[in-house]
Amino acid sequence: MLKPCSFSQILALSLLTSLAHGEDWSRFRGQSAEGIGGHGVPVTWSNTENLAWKTDLPGKGSSSPIVAGNRIFLTAHSGYGMRIEDPGDRDELRLHVICLSIEDGSILWDKQVDPLPAEQRVNKRIADHGYASPTPCADENNVYASFGPSGVVAFTHEGDFLWRQDVGSKTAGFGAAASPIEFEDLVIMNASIEDGAVYGLDKKTGEIRWRTEEIDRAWTTPTIVTLANGEKEMVLNQKGAILGLDPRTGTKLWWCDAIQDYIVPCVVADGETIYCSGGRTNMTFVVKAGGEGDVTDTHLVWDVSRGANVTSPLLDDGYLYWSHDKAIALCLRASDGKEMFRERMPTRSRVYASIVGDGEKLFLTTRDAGVLVLAAEPKYRELAINKLGTDDERFNATPAIVGDQILIRSDKTLYCVRGREGT
Repeated sequence: MLKPCSFSQILALSLLTSLAHGEDWSRFRGQSAEGIGGHGVPVTWSNTENLAWKTDLPGKGSSSPIVAGNRIFLTAHSGYGMRIEDPGDRDELRLHVICLSIEDGSILWDKQVDPLPAEQRVNKRIADHGYASPTPCADENNVYASFGPSGVVAFTHEGDFLWRQDVGSKTAGFGAAASPIEFEDLVIMNASIEDGAVYGLDKKTGEIRWRTEEIDRAWTTPTIVTLANGEKEMVLNQKGAILGLDPRTGTKLWWCDAIQDYIVPCVVADGETIYCSGGRTNMTFVVKAGGEGDVTDTHLVWDVSRGANVTSPLLDDGYLYWSHDKAIALCLRASDGKEMFRERMPTRSRVYASIVGDGEKLFLTTRDAGVLVLAAEPKYRELAINKLGTDDERFNATPAIVGDQILIRSDKTLYCVRGREGT
């Protein structure tokens, strides 16, 4: 005779079933860099409400969690640079690739990577963000992580080491930031800061399949765009120009004059229309992909003096939204750049996490004042401000959303907020 399932068993079965249907978040800001995923994420949470689990991490970092199947992957660092006042011994620095269970947050494995000699010594900015800022990416078999001047590494989902590839040794400012992405049989890594180039690496071996130079002051993660004819392009926003490249060969296909400053935010796309922001003066350029050569005079749709310097935007139902790095919630109409709202977020600190959403709600993570939840509409409507952890925790990482769960990472802890049936 079959025994009836408990509520917890039903919840776990529902979770695993949803994950089996491809609700992954396997790179920075999700499958297509959109920042949108899942459904039914709770509006409110706290240390006692809608918190499914929390896990203390073996190190600090600003990288985002990613999800592939029923596993979470993220990176961290330990042993050095944990505090600017007492950074410790540089020789003790260790880099971590970590795997956790999405069901209960248990750590399944933690692989340590030794830094390469080029890794910079701690300064105030490095102490603020850590040595693990780039977000890993994953396919159905492996996880790929970047540690800037300490290279790109690959592990299987079970934690078996596959390879390590050096992509340059230069350093600057805040340290590494660009995250790897996977495309077909390649791992693509923007190493503009480390080497002034973008790399295509073989997934199986780490071998350099192609390398494209003259990538200028771009801390941004590349975005793959699908054209109307089904062809794929990789779009990379850099100082002075937006670039369209062939992701299989690294060949530059087109370019458009754009922001004359360093670039951090990643590109978001709506079909062939791409939205590119960045620069300390906060510009946004909108360009049509699929061109050839210099497309500045033919493919530029509009540009405005609005955007963000660090954080990436979210495009939802014809509107662009930002959790601006100067702690401003910003919305522009995607058709022409008209400002719909601009409101102060509940913090005086800088904001480094990018906005994410579940199609109904927007989640704007502050470093020290919780997560601001807004309605996904072009009129500012605040739904909640939710805090987790303790007052000394800092939240720099962009959250991940899978199903009705949002994964939120501080410099100490990974939290899973999860909805329940009927709530």
